[in-house]
Amino acid sequence: MSTSTTVRDETAKTAEATEATRDVTGERADLLAMLAKHRHFLRFTTRGLTDEQTGRRTTASELCLGGLIKHVTSVERGWARFVVEGPSAMGDASAMTEADWARRADEFRLLPGETLAGVLDAYAEQARRTDELVATLPDLDATQPLPKAPWFEEGSRWSARRVMMHVIAETAQHAGHADIIRESLDGAKSMG
Repeated sequence: MSTSTTVRDETAKTAEATEATRDVTGERADLLAMLAKHRHFLRFTTRGLTDEQTGRRTTASELCLGGLIKHVTSVERGWARFVVEGPSAMGDASAMTEADWARRADEFRLLPGETLAGVLDAYAEQARRTDELVATLPDLDATQPLPKAPWFEEGSRWSARRVMMHVIAETAQHAGHADIIRESLDGAKSMG
């Protein structure tokens, strides 16, 4: 399967996820539309590339396109679980071992045996699940206490709405990273 077919197939799966949430209106529709827009820009950076190219570092950063998509998938999965399960879904950062940190670092790389098609499929599946969650949550104001981590203020709580805004911001930030990586790879840009 060619990479352009893979991106086209993955985009069709995302369209199906959008179809499943088409009756959503108001704030939820706005959140889902903004997230879909930034997901598109992130996926678009991989158009026409091979697995090898999406695993290549092209800047001083450790980041690669395949790794960014893996990371954003993991972030979205973790925050969706947090909305439903609370801080236990994310664990205690102070209790992470070297092996845990190594697994986290692997999120940012396309590992041997991983493919662009595989990471795009995983991303599309998580997008579908997240979209369903946003569409069916009883209350976007419902809060959960943040997990223990040095980057969170102790005792803080986030609403489902704030979590979704964070996921949108993270996706947009990494779509920008991906655009720079792609431009460094072969000069292609998402816009312009």
